[in-house]
Amino acid sequence: MKRRDFMAMLGAAAAWPPAARAQQPAVPVIGYANLLTPEATATSLAGFRKGLGEMGYVEGNNIVIEYRWAQNDVGRLPELLADLVHRQVAVIVAPGYGAAFAAKAATAAIPVVFATGGNPVDAGLVASLNRPGGNLTGITNMGVEAAPRRFGLLHDLLPRSERFAVLINQTSPNSEALIREAHTAGGTIGREIEILTASNNREIDKAFDDLLQKRADALLVSPNNFLDSRRVQIVTLAALHRLPAIYGDRRYAEIGGLMSYGANNTDQIRQAGIYVGRILKGAKPADLPVIQSSKF
Repeated sequence: MKRRDFMAMLGAAAAWPPAARAQQPAVPVIGYANLLTPEATATSLAGFRKGLGEMGYVEGNNIVIEYRWAQNDVGRLPELLADLVHRQVAVIVAPGYGAAFAAKAATAAIPVVFATGGNPVDAGLVASLNRPGGNLTGITNMGVEAAPRRFGLLHDLLPRSERFAVLINQTSPNSEALIREAHTAGGTIGREIEILTASNNREIDKAFDDLLQKRADALLVSPNNFLDSRRVQIVTLAALHRLPAIYGDRRYAEIGGLMSYGANNTDQIRQAGIYVGRILKGAKPADLPVIQSSKF
């Protein structure tokens, strides 16, 4: 065969339609939706990528991640999740209750891996921890159950105190459970508990004004994505009012907050990355039990 004929044959083969060529496996696309900003979640994202790496997946190599950031506006989450569903991603990652519920409302077909606090069964995300059913599973840090330990630490610090306050985002699905747990824990240590609520910057300022009027001796800030995103404001106000406070996220202490006790959020999202990898390898969310964080 002459060289020109051989080259012509190669050119004809290159012009064949895609279906006629050897099929290459598609690179999976993961959808990642978060209430916060990229800057606020840099550490947890590193943990997520580490979990994916443990399952053999590397961003930019054999997976693609589509990020969606609500920029602290919970009202944007439904739109962001609808967009990921429209793009037919293979798995959706939804840290926090806001993103998790938006994902649940957006699709009953695409697997969803959440990372939340509290009890996702009580919140209505899944049917049970052992067999979640449906298309959702994930990791919970059971933040509600950590409240007694936080109150105990405040009591150790201020044994003569009489009144503790708890700051809660009343729009969170687990807010009622947090309030019940706070009153129960307060009764255990014999302290009065004042419940304060905030779901925006103005309400945070008002909550601290109320703390002074109620003469609270110390403050517990419940873990919550919105409150965590306002941690600089909260830590600054606590310092301004000389109010001892304990937080559920160590990032508060890293910027000057007095102390924190809670689940290791980086490890929690690492476990979410592992679950995403298992789903990409064929596991079904309904068969993957909701994991409870073990590192605090």
